[in-house]
Amino acid sequence: MTMYSREDLTWTNGLKEAFGSQVELEDGEGHSVPYTLEAEFEVGGQAYAVLSGQKAAAGEYELFRVVWKGDVPELTVIEDDDEWEDIAELYDECTFPE
Repeated sequence: MTMYSREDLTWTNGLKEAFGSQVELEDGEGHSVPYTLEAEFEVGGQAYAVLSGQKAAAGEYELFRVVWKGDVPELTVIEDDDEWEDIAELYDECTFPE
């Protein structure tokens, strides 16, 4: 069970304002891969972004931390498995019907 609840989540739009709803990330081979910015939010002072790839099945998404360096946001991989599970579960709870 997640350590967060719906009340802890605040929807944000800084990435969408900066880049629009489409972003490109570089894969491990240096190729540009397009993603759709599905959602962005903050929990416990940390920002997160939900992205879906062009070939992702419905309901599949990638979850990233958003780190702001001045006015420039950077997406980083969530290294901690427990953090990823907590945030993914909270996002699912807030967006998918019961």
